Amino acid sequence: MSTLEEKANPIPQGNYVPASRFGNLVFTAGMTPRKNGVLIQSGKVTAELPVDTYKGAIRQAVGNAITAAKNILAEEEQLEQILSLSVYINAEETFQAHSSLADLASDYLFEELGNLGIGSRAAIGVASLPDNAPVEIQLIAAISSQK
Repeated sequence: MSTLEEKANPIPQGNYVPASRFGNLVFTAGMTPRKNGVLIQSGKVTAELPVDTYKGAIRQAVGNAITAAKNILAEEEQLEQILSLSVYINAEETFQAHSSLADLASDYLFEELGNLGIGSRAAIGVASLPDNAPVEIQLIAAISSQK
């Protein structure tokens, strides 16, 4: 399992915060595949291209979400469990491999957090996403104090 270093929060593209907290829950904003505020991939997800074509975008978006979640924690806290993962896909009408794209996000969370990274999940095809991003990812996670 790799360890994420503390990273700067993803740059909001509007009037919102990257993550918010209520009690022992953290909710991330929807994260697109932006690095330093710039999309690394754009356009609709198509059935003609292999799912791995979107792996970098998925990993960037979910990495942004997990970074935002971790950056809201106090020093003595950790992410206890990913409770929910929502993967929004800017899909062409013929695209049907939504769960395969969501698997790429789940794989990343497993690499980073082990079994704690696997929670409930939704993979949702949408007509469009901000700035024509191919994917947008949102997480809900539980927090605990380190033992």
